[in-house]
Amino acid sequence: MESRLIDTNIVSYLLKNDSRASLYDPHLRNARLCICFMTVAELYRWAIHRKWGTKRIRELRQQIQRYVVLPYDDATAWEWAKAMSVPGRPMAVGDGWIAAAALRHAIPLVTHNRTHFEHVPGLAVISEA
Repeated sequence: MESRLIDTNIVSYLLKNDSRASLYDPHLRNARLCICFMTVAELYRWAIHRKWGTKRIRELRQQIQRYVVLPYDDATAWEWAKAMSVPGRPMAVGDGWIAAAALRHAIPLVTHNRTHFEHVPGLAVISEA
């Protein structure tokens, strides 16, 4: 079974039943679905920022359990440093961690934000945007 790392925006589309999620069905079907620890943090931040209640936060945590969460390790930190150091291509810190997780585990990144990632050497990006 192939693995796919799903960017935070794709997880959001899936959680909200956004119509854009259907664009990615062919890339996610029958795949081992992974998310980066950074995506978990971003989802939790959204919940806090939007003042979600206990029930909705519990549901979010249940949804997160559907994915394999790729953790931080030294090899991921090294990949992050390389991704963040591409000359002339500044990158958001969170996007850097997500790219690093995909590189570290040698799996494609599924994102709706291709331009955030396409400059990272060695990163396989799947996008319908």
